[in-house]
Amino acid sequence: MSGAGSATAEGAGSRRSGGSGGASVAADTTTPPPLKGMPLLLAALSLGLANFLVLLDTTIANVSLPHIAGSLGVSVTQGTWIITSYAVAEAICVPLTGWLAGRFGTYRTFVYALFGFSLFSTLCGLSSTLTMLILCRIGQGMCGGPLMPLSQALLLRIFPRAKAGLAMSVAAMTTIIAPIVGPILGGKISDDYSWPWIFFINLPAAALCIFAVIHFLKPYETQIKKLPIDKIGLIMLIFWVGSFQLMLDLGSEHDWFGSGMIITFAVCAGIGFIAFLIWELTDDHPIVDLRVLRHRGFTAATVALAIGFSTIYCSIVIVPLFLQSVVGYTSTWAGYAMSAMGIFAIMLAPVAGRSGEWIDMRITVCLGLVWLGVVSFMRADWTADMDFWAYTLPQLFQGLGTPFFMIGLMTLGLSAVPPSETANAAGLMAFVRTLATALGTSIITTQWSDGTERARAALVGTVNGGREYMETLLAQGFTPGQARALLARMMETQGATISASHLFMVIGVLCIFAGQLAWIIPKAKPGAKPPSGAH
Repeated sequence: MSGAGSATAEGAGSRRSGGSGGASVAADTTTPPPLKGMPLLLAALSLGLANFLVLLDTTIANVSLPHIAGSLGVSVTQGTWIITSYAVAEAICVPLTGWLAGRFGTYRTFVYALFGFSLFSTLCGLSSTLTMLILCRIGQGMCGGPLMPLSQALLLRIFPRAKAGLAMSVAAMTTIIAPIVGPILGGKISDDYSWPWIFFINLPAAALCIFAVIHFLKPYETQIKKLPIDKIGLIMLIFWVGSFQLMLDLGSEHDWFGSGMIITFAVCAGIGFIAFLIWELTDDHPIVDLRVLRHRGFTAATVALAIGFSTIYCSIVIVPLFLQSVVGYTSTWAGYAMSAMGIFAIMLAPVAGRSGEWIDMRITVCLGLVWLGVVSFMRADWTADMDFWAYTLPQLFQGLGTPFFMIGLMTLGLSAVPPSETANAAGLMAFVRTLATALGTSIITTQWSDGTERARAALVGTVNGGREYMETLLAQGFTPGQARALLARMMETQGATISASHLFMVIGVLCIFAGQLAWIIPKAKPGAKPPSGAH
């Protein structure tokens, strides 16, 4: 789900002036004939597998957080840095893909990025401290970010032009499947083996990808050209995104704005963001072209997509944590419950892609997001003593709306800009969406933790010490210490449940609000299809 719909290398980086490298990549006229037969199949599978690995690592660690946190001696809240650091690093590197491909070549950049992803996967598994693991996850994200758009670019180069849709379907299917497999695989590995193997399993698959890519795709290298890069814009981007992320991640541990450090991070993020906006809107070769936001339809679609993706990702983070810390599920069973969210999504993706041929896609987008809101309201009724299917059904139903809002918003948003700006729009949309998932993760975990403390404190005040409950436990043969521990556990469980319910209600309202943004987008022409640069 994070960077999943990234533009191709051509799309991610091209600028009106050619400053980011996409133009030079697209200008290559020496591409050999498309592959055929078994070479085409093997090359396509290897590129799809690389895309799969990057997306797998966005969710495989979610259900493993309790194992990782316990092994490293940190809290689960601190452990969420493992998720957010990967997503933020990925978000920062997506806009650089076009420049990297133009400066070093699409094929060469892809191979080196895959090597780097494999190296940092190894180091993640070998990490013995949270700091080391976070740094290695940042390295994973930096190498993984370019792999997604570059895999699409290479798929388009090896497939015949008439089968470009089939090429994109390879990337689209891995985008949908990876988040489903991630929670199951992560839970199974963590429960039956040990958490480092959620990173080590990348190595054999990456080795196969590297071998196939080197063997089949070397002739499909693009032209190389020295290109300017917006260094100041890049520094500003890293500065304000990093400051904002640190503010979110450290806030709950340092009393938020009661801490001078958190206030400093907030000021740095605010000033950095404003400076970034001014610079990018005036620079001749912006690293993120913000001028495309002048198109009302694109802006509305991007905002709605960011809300939709961040709320989905919030559920991917908080649901397994709830099932493990409150209900008592193992990582494996939490993964099974989460995996249901992709079943209908896979089945309905082809229908969602063609829905614009017979219906106004704004309707399907609105209904899709509203349905996600309804599903979130269903979760708000959860308690700690429900059966497995009661927790699983909302994940299953979520898949009914996901493909319609996702594909519809990409189609409508990119159709709202002139063809000359489609590439810039696709890259910015991917960046905003990826960043939104990372920020959403930080916000949801922090709010759940704080809300749990508030709800627990309120419950303690209402039960007046739990005297009747204590007397009942003592009558059943529990010692006073055991009775107090059980009472404290009950308060913690109820507090976490109440906090989660409130957050699910907020998520539901946000989804419904995002659905209404669809009506700000101009109506797409009949038969509109997603541009080839995005999925």
